[in-house]
Amino acid sequence: MASRKRSSFDSFPTGEPPRRSNTPRRRDGSDRRQQPVARSYSRAAYGDTGNRAPSSSYSRQSTQAEYSRIRAKKRRRKIIGGVVGALLAVLLVGGGAALAYMGVLNGKLGAGVDDETRAVLSDKSLSEPFYMLIMGTDKSAAREQSGETDDTYRSDSMMLARIDPVQKKVTLVSIERDTLVDIEGYGVNKINAAYTFGGPALAVKTVSKFAGVPISHYAEINFDGFKAVVDALGGVEVDVPITIDDDLAGGHVDAGLQTLNGDQALILCRSRHAYDDYGSGDYYRAANQRMVLGAIAKKLLETDPATMANTVTSLCDYVTTDMKVSDIASVAMSMCGMDTSTDIYSTMNPTTSSYEDGGWYEYSNNEAWAAMMKRIDQGLSPTPDESDSQNNGGVTDGTISGEYIAQSVLYGEESSLSDNGSGEQVEVRNGSGTSGAAASASSSLTNRGYDITTTGDADSYDYSKTLVIYDKGTDASVAQSIANVLGVGTPTVNDGSYTYDGAYLVIIGKDYKAKS
Repeated sequence: MASRKRSSFDSFPTGEPPRRSNTPRRRDGSDRRQQPVARSYSRAAYGDTGNRAPSSSYSRQSTQAEYSRIRAKKRRRKIIGGVVGALLAVLLVGGGAALAYMGVLNGKLGAGVDDETRAVLSDKSLSEPFYMLIMGTDKSAAREQSGETDDTYRSDSMMLARIDPVQKKVTLVSIERDTLVDIEGYGVNKINAAYTFGGPALAVKTVSKFAGVPISHYAEINFDGFKAVVDALGGVEVDVPITIDDDLAGGHVDAGLQTLNGDQALILCRSRHAYDDYGSGDYYRAANQRMVLGAIAKKLLETDPATMANTVTSLCDYVTTDMKVSDIASVAMSMCGMDTSTDIYSTMNPTTSSYEDGGWYEYSNNEAWAAMMKRIDQGLSPTPDESDSQNNGGVTDGTISGEYIAQSVLYGEESSLSDNGSGEQVEVRNGSGTSGAAASASSSLTNRGYDITTTGDADSYDYSKTLVIYDKGTDASVAQSIANVLGVGTPTVNDGSYTYDGAYLVIIGKDYKAKS
């Protein structure tokens, strides 16, 4: 699989597409024009050379089987309960001095949470299921002292958590930071730009609208805080999927089951480029972040009261949240007794990746996203098979594969879907010039079982009609089925003018109407 290395710190080797930029960029959906390129749809057209996989150059599924063999299943252990109540006693029962100390801690936690942020949060009892937005930023003491960021920081990770104290279950949903959404007042942009544009308030409002659920609480943690929390717990046990050697993430971590300190846990949660041979590093990194959060929860719930108190103190120094110390302790106590190996679901919003106008974009697969959020809001696992949503890190069961999620969620609820693609490989190109047209078509095909190998621009934007191209000898009925799913498209035998990955090439024309 061709890797999609995306970083604001470096660039692709000569001849390859530039890596994604995290800089906010307006996309108003108007027609775009660019100089035509050679009519070639092979990976060679993008200078894709080296040791990459020979096919499905941008597919997220092609290496899942290989990666699954590397990844070991996490061991299931029941959580020992009862210590959270002791922590409450430590914090709450101590007279005026303890109350004064709690006031100091609450002041630290709430510093930076303005009235605007509190106003957009939904009022919900902590004894009922609620949603919380958890954001990791690239803020740290070193960066603040250096002045390199000019006091402007990015949301390096974004996670929507559903916490259910009744069923003692937690669902962690990573939001792909490059997902294009409509940000109020700024138009269509990458979702992580909401934090840059309007801070926590706009981030909460944007994610809430995108997910279709009310968000009751918000928490932001920076790099220093992440390390401090892990160290306060004496480290966390994590089964690292592969050996990490990533200077941009901070260094080296061995593969295998081990106890990580704060620095090592941060490397695991920041690394993307260690996964270049497997696919999109953003997806693997997000899975590792959820896995480490699960390990923190496990360790926190089974530790002694003194360590818990120390951890809460560390949280107050590095975490910004609307919640008070008593709120955090109350939630922790209500979750006491949960089995973190089975009661934490893990997933990521399904998207379609597209290389357009010299940059990478993630378009939401809205049909699959809506189906997934419907399941999550009902307290179910994100996918029909609970084992596919276990918080075990990596892409061992398709957990964070947009293609897998789309199919398993939709087929799990609509088993009678017609035009089942049965894994037929299809390359989709935008020949209309309308932003997101190829991605929308790819999502529709993915949801019907087709394997999308590549999504991007065609050689020009002058196609008035959508074409479904196939080689002589290939099943023409499949080409017709593809056209049926799209609602447009003329099956056309390849006369040798087109080269492409997979068995079929779709060139989206101006007659295609994108699904919202």
